[in-house]
Amino acid sequence: MHVHQLDLNLFTVFEAIHSEGSITRAGQKLNLTQPAISHSLGRLRSLLKDELFTRQGKTMVPTPFSRSIIGEVRNALHLLELSIQERGFDPARSNRLFHVGWRNLFEPAMLPPLMRRIEQSAPGISLACIRIDRRDIELDLVSGTIDLAIDIAMPVGDAVHQRQVLAEDYVVVSRAKHPAIRGPLNLKTYLSQAHILVSSRRMGPAIIDLELKTRGARRTIGLRCQDYFTACRVVSQTNLLLTMPDRFARVANAQSNNAVYPFPMKIPKFGVYLYWHSTAQTDPENRWLREQIFGLFA
Repeated sequence: MHVHQLDLNLFTVFEAIHSEGSITRAGQKLNLTQPAISHSLGRLRSLLKDELFTRQGKTMVPTPFSRSIIGEVRNALHLLELSIQERGFDPARSNRLFHVGWRNLFEPAMLPPLMRRIEQSAPGISLACIRIDRRDIELDLVSGTIDLAIDIAMPVGDAVHQRQVLAEDYVVVSRAKHPAIRGPLNLKTYLSQAHILVSSRRMGPAIIDLELKTRGARRTIGLRCQDYFTACRVVSQTNLLLTMPDRFARVANAQSNNAVYPFPMKIPKFGVYLYWHSTAQTDPENRWLREQIFGLFA
């Protein structure tokens, strides 16, 4: 296959089918008829000598070859778009949809002020917040599945940029008038009580447990659940204690009459980081959203 045989529109159709999982929805996305999409797919199949997608029910499932090239195709289309678009990005006139990957933990504390900031300066811009697997964050960024990711500190490759946006102290939440707590919460009382561990993982210790272990201490976990709002409700009706970052505790605990105490020993702060791929480093739209996040939590 030679370069002169390539039609850029074919790869635009290829990316749309890959993203939408449907020829019909790809046509709607590109404002093309279903026959036009099918014709373009047939041409690309012939050029690349691969089926590219197989139909399973109503879904077009990418072949291994499709999955192996989608990242490069998306990057190429994105770079071409950047090279020909007007470089003066005007957020007030943009209708860009950003896909941001993060954990449910961050949404209640970070999403309302971020959306308020976006609404004031760029009402046409919208966000799609999706759950991510940390093991796939680099792949999701390079493939264009997500534009940005927000998560705790973790190792990433050289192609992924990162910057800390939050550093929060840990606090301990208990029900009001907890029978074991008189005055300030100390470590002895903290360790004597049962605790709630909030995690999306099925098993394994939390950061707090690892910090306690380095000091030869251990706490008892009475409940493991997935949501801090639920955990605060449980705290209000039991003697269980809950340890969480301060900013998130203030949001999750807003409708409960729970008490909040400083964590009873000095440990590292809870860090939240923003991640983006090197191909988006100079993208004016991506850079604008990064600046909104940096400025909001500076």
